[in-house]
Amino acid sequence: MDAVVTDRVTIATRVVQITVVRTDGGELGTWQPGAHVDVHVPGGYVRQYSLCGDPDDRSRWKIAVLRVEGGRGGSCAVHDSLVPGARVELGGPRNNFPLVDAPRYVFVAGGIGITPILPMVELVERRQRPWRLLYLARDRAAMAFRERIGATGAAATLWCDAELGICDVASWLSLPEVGASRNGAAVYCCGPEPLLGTVEQLARAWPARALHLERFSSTAVGAGADRPLEVELRRSGLTVEVPAGCSILEAVERAGIFVLSSCREGTCGTCETDVLDGLPEHRDTVLDRDAREAGDIMMICVSRSLSPRLVLDL
Repeated sequence: MDAVVTDRVTIATRVVQITVVRTDGGELGTWQPGAHVDVHVPGGYVRQYSLCGDPDDRSRWKIAVLRVEGGRGGSCAVHDSLVPGARVELGGPRNNFPLVDAPRYVFVAGGIGITPILPMVELVERRQRPWRLLYLARDRAAMAFRERIGATGAAATLWCDAELGICDVASWLSLPEVGASRNGAAVYCCGPEPLLGTVEQLARAWPARALHLERFSSTAVGAGADRPLEVELRRSGLTVEVPAGCSILEAVERAGIFVLSSCREGTCGTCETDVLDGLPEHRDTVLDRDAREAGDIMMICVSRSLSPRLVLDL
């Protein structure tokens, strides 16, 4: 959809919050905490940013974007071009990080990873469910949404490395009042990869499916050798050869078949495709264990095949 930027404010070091509305004045789509939108910015970039406003407000959407120098350029393009009055094309929303129903919640956020977590915290607070939040940043200036977090109550722990040193996340998660591994808690974590890796390692001792992660970058999950494979596109009546070093998505596009895609790193879920036959090798960071084991969908931008042939609903 076509949207226009109505407000922009700096909320932390190198972090801006941007508010958009539809150009035609209509309502925006509904969303739930954890959802993200595709933002098309000048330079041909398409990037995914978590919605961090009020899910009940359908008149406007809010995103928060950290400027990353030396990255792929998308965040810098957002910072440089999305000012009040700027037009922007949006896609979505989609939610690969939904809030499950649980008796209690534990949230861990690092830096800009607070953006999908904060609406979850506010919803859980409104539902009067027990929760705890650990929000980590280098210093207070780098902490976005400090006032909103403060309004949620004393269950939030704000940890600044500059003041307190490096946080022992394992010790915090094992505190009796946190009890991340007990009493059916759902644990949500978003942030830089070292934090996610630490929490993921700890979660090996927790009950199955207790941990929910959202990553900003690909970890090449399950990556093996890129062996050539054959892909049948059932609806198109085509068979495509996918050579080594070429993604299924690229091979399908070369055959003239359009597939909606965005990140091309297996992190956004845009290119999700139904698998009719064959055994996918999942390399994305979107699908949970149940979806991987079912094997009936895959992200064709990065995933490949454990069988010599796949049949896709394309």
